[in-house]
Amino acid sequence: MSTLAGSIDNRSLNVRRVERSVVADFGRRVMRTRLAPIGIAMLVLLILCAAFAGNIAPYDPTYQDYSATNQGPSGAHWFGTDHIGRDILSRVIYGSRVSLLVGIVAVIMGLGVGVTAGVTAGYFQGKTDALLMRASDAIWAFPALMLALAITSVLGRGVTAAMIAIGAVNIPFFARLARASTLSVSESDYVTAGKALGVPSLRLAARYILPNIAAPIVVQASLLFGVAIITEASLSFLGVGVQPPEPSWGLDLRTGYQYMSSNFSQAFFPGLAIFLTVLSLNFFGDGLRTAFDPRLARREA
Repeated sequence: MSTLAGSIDNRSLNVRRVERSVVADFGRRVMRTRLAPIGIAMLVLLILCAAFAGNIAPYDPTYQDYSATNQGPSGAHWFGTDHIGRDILSRVIYGSRVSLLVGIVAVIMGLGVGVTAGVTAGYFQGKTDALLMRASDAIWAFPALMLALAITSVLGRGVTAAMIAIGAVNIPFFARLARASTLSVSESDYVTAGKALGVPSLRLAARYILPNIAAPIVVQASLLFGVAIITEASLSFLGVGVQPPEPSWGLDLRTGYQYMSSNFSQAFFPGLAIFLTVLSLNFFGDGLRTAFDPRLARREA
């Protein structure tokens, strides 16, 4: 009895070692990709800024110092001040919270609804496929920003409306990708065998289809995260996203571009934050794509 228990423990230990080895090998492939380490470092910095904004920011982002309005970068204000004396560096740091929150919620919403619809359409096909994909095509037919503006006009202004609008815009991207991947996987022998054995559809999708289509979906999610940040900035720039006096990169761009001739920093640094964040997400997405594809990983090595 003790020998059997020891054998089971050894097998469990070996399985855990193999899992750790696979994770470590995947991480090495990501880090070997050109520019992926830079993207990861920039994302870590962004997350730290969002998490510890209250400790890092030198000023309250909404505090108005009318004795220091529209100033350029200086020792007291590294990024300068805006037209009503608010510290731009503090607003950029706090604005990272809004961008991360909107990006995470919008991608999760689009991923959850889109992947569910795509897997359902690809697995059952027929009328189910036609109905779900036509609904996806109807959303896809609208320009992304115009659709987001239409949704926010119904839901009202604010961060919550922006997250719902951007999430809805992301649904067709995930749905089409999940459907195409599911159609490919559904023809494999193990799925066919599962159907023949009477495995319930939900269990078959959760245990055999989703794990095998996860790679392209994860890469797509990393790229759409950057798109969500740009869309949120666009909505805030147009006045239907984050509302004053809350800090937001898009909102600060909206107010700052009017003062470019007298103080470039008011619009430059929020725009730079958007640019670097989206660039880092693209670098990270390239690393994920390379790590998931062994051929690309060998080419990078």
